Amino acid sequence: MIYTLTFNPALDYILNIDNMEIGKTNRSKKEEIYVGGKGINVSIVLKNLGINSKCLGFYGGFVGNEIIKILSSFGCNCDFIEIPENSRINIKIKSTKETELNAQGPNISKNHIEELFKKIDNLKDNDILILAGSIPNTLPSDMYEKIQERLKHKNIKIIVDATKDLLLNSLKYKPFLIKPNKDELGEIFNVTIKNDNDLLIYSKKLKEYGAKNVLISLGENGAFLLDENNNTYRLNSPKGKLINSVGAGDSMVAGFIYGFEKFKDYEKAFKYSIATGSATAFSTWLAEENKINELFNNL
Repeated sequence: MIYTLTFNPALDYILNIDNMEIGKTNRSKKEEIYVGGKGINVSIVLKNLGINSKCLGFYGGFVGNEIIKILSSFGCNCDFIEIPENSRINIKIKSTKETELNAQGPNISKNHIEELFKKIDNLKDNDILILAGSIPNTLPSDMYEKIQERLKHKNIKIIVDATKDLLLNSLKYKPFLIKPNKDELGEIFNVTIKNDNDLLIYSKKLKEYGAKNVLISLGENGAFLLDENNNTYRLNSPKGKLINSVGAGDSMVAGFIYGFEKFKDYEKAFKYSIATGSATAFSTWLAEENKINELFNNL
């Protein structure tokens, strides 16, 4: 079974405004509402590709109920823990520039954290767990470490899509896959990544720290992979019009999982990661199967 964990799910309320002016009344020409959260995005894209997963995390109030309702309508299997406070609503403004206003989210009690740990303890050998996104400041900053510590004696593929210390502190548990982008890779080592040789040098360092596979997203310039066998792969993104940048990185994770689970081949997993991330970037929301396969076949 594949599990995704989203500590702080949200409803994303998207306002389309022609020319946003700070300090003035702005009127939207169109509104959209989507579920948000990196683990949730992975689960939805996997479902679009015909792969079932189970969504773990916390939800609360009328916002949380709507999150569950929307996820269920996509066929996603939800195993969230209910909490008293409302889940968050994030505001995304699409104008001449994209602006995001992300809420902090609800407090989560120690009892609810322990309830999550009990669910985590039920994972079995050969399961996959995706830990994606930041830890809200209402939770202990070492949550990823606590989870990986509980699972270290099981044969579970753990994927970590996080930044800075959250990622670095996970590497001692030898995650199956990590997916920083180029800027995040530079921030980790306090350098500027200038070329493919830099990608290789610093990906090797992350492998030395414990990561098995290092996937670096490069936005419109594609991606780079250093796999556990020390093979490297580098491809540019397919050509297309950027419509939506939200969820493209999460879609890359979903595509990699899909490609690897289907073919047990890192090159195909890498190509699916690029095709799936690009399919989301070229869509109004998250990638769908036909578009993913179309882009994959042209890589």
